[in-house]
Amino acid sequence: MESLARTLMLAGIALFLIGGGIYLAAKFGIPLGRLPGDIRIEGEHSGFYFPITSSILVSVVLTILLNIILRLLKK
Repeated sequence: MESLARTLMLAGIALFLIGGGIYLAAKFGIPLGRLPGDIRIEGEHSGFYFPITSSILVSVVLTILLNIILRLLKK
């Protein structure tokens, strides 16, 4: 039961940090979700949105950060 509690707390911290990062990105004017290459199709009664470029950018940044953190912890 303790491992479940620990996992939930870590997931909560991760979500909090992700939310803070998105908030700061919006405050500094980083246009996540409105980059060239993000697909947006809006119809009269519905819409479709697929942020492919933003997803790739976030993935690259997180990969670099996690690699740096893991290399620092490995030493």
